[in-house]
Amino acid sequence: MISKLLGLCAVTALALHATPAAAENVELRIATLAPSGSPWMAVLDKSAAEIKTKTAGRVTLKYFEGGQQGDERDFVRKIKLGQLDGAAVTAIGLSMIDESIRVLELPMMFQSTDEVDYVADKMWPYFQKKFEKKGFKLNDRGEVGWAYFLSKSKVESLGDLKGQKLWQWGDDRLVGAMFKKLGLNGVPLGVPEVDSSLTSGRITACYGSPVAAVALQWYTKVKFMTSMPMSYGIGATVVSLETVKKITPEDQKAVEAISKAGSKKLRKVIRKANEDAKNTMTRKGVTVVQSPATLVDEFTKNALDVHKELVGKLYSQEELDMVLKYREEFRAKNKK
Repeated sequence: MISKLLGLCAVTALALHATPAAAENVELRIATLAPSGSPWMAVLDKSAAEIKTKTAGRVTLKYFEGGQQGDERDFVRKIKLGQLDGAAVTAIGLSMIDESIRVLELPMMFQSTDEVDYVADKMWPYFQKKFEKKGFKLNDRGEVGWAYFLSKSKVESLGDLKGQKLWQWGDDRLVGAMFKKLGLNGVPLGVPEVDSSLTSGRITACYGSPVAAVALQWYTKVKFMTSMPMSYGIGATVVSLETVKKITPEDQKAVEAISKAGSKKLRKVIRKANEDAKNTMTRKGVTVVQSPATLVDEFTKNALDVHKELVGKLYSQEELDMVLKYREEFRAKNKK
């Protein structure tokens, strides 16, 4: 998602290790699903302008916004073909490079953004090394936020959710496994198809963060949102290491510094934007339905089963254990 975009979306940071054969001006062609004018693009564009200034125009970023280059699978394919240099993507796009990173988005895993931050920050260097071995620079973590169910009719039980024609991101094996476990009617579609499918009735419900729902206008086609989030969406910008090699070490350092600051700001901006988007949605007529404890309990029980079932398919037992270890470490430190 976008969102499940969905964040989506840390600003471009380039490897510090690469040694360029020769200095040259480099334009980075970056694709994203984030629409023009969205909170993500506001931060990304500002960082791109600063990068251009600090490198005296030697490094520039050109964004292809709003899915101009297709869906996130298309972005990664085009990077591998040399048609793009990078992409600001959700974890769905990241999973096209290494699917194990989805262990950070397991349904019902986290209870707060503080937990997400603690666990993801601990594990990010591990994933950066995995991505580097596959020819990609994984930049600092971006943000999508809590993903809720959005529907045309009220959802107060698992039975209500089973009655929906529910969007399922076609490339999302994690959500696909969760839907199958719960017996939900998932309709596989790409993000660019969701809006028209809600309009036509091909689907009657979707899931995503509030800011994504507003940015993509999905919220105008639904009437209800669950208070229960399914999972927490992350994202990042990835850049081909072949492109990184074209940039001087001095410019890489400048981009790295700007990117780190931008990434931190992005998370803060998107979290506020999600709260603002919730207010916008309710003001425009979307009703937040309090999810009953029975629904939350059913979701959690099935999610725990899915966590185990996906070991050896999406991620290793060691990677799942790492998430659980850091989560418990955080909870132990923050007991009241």
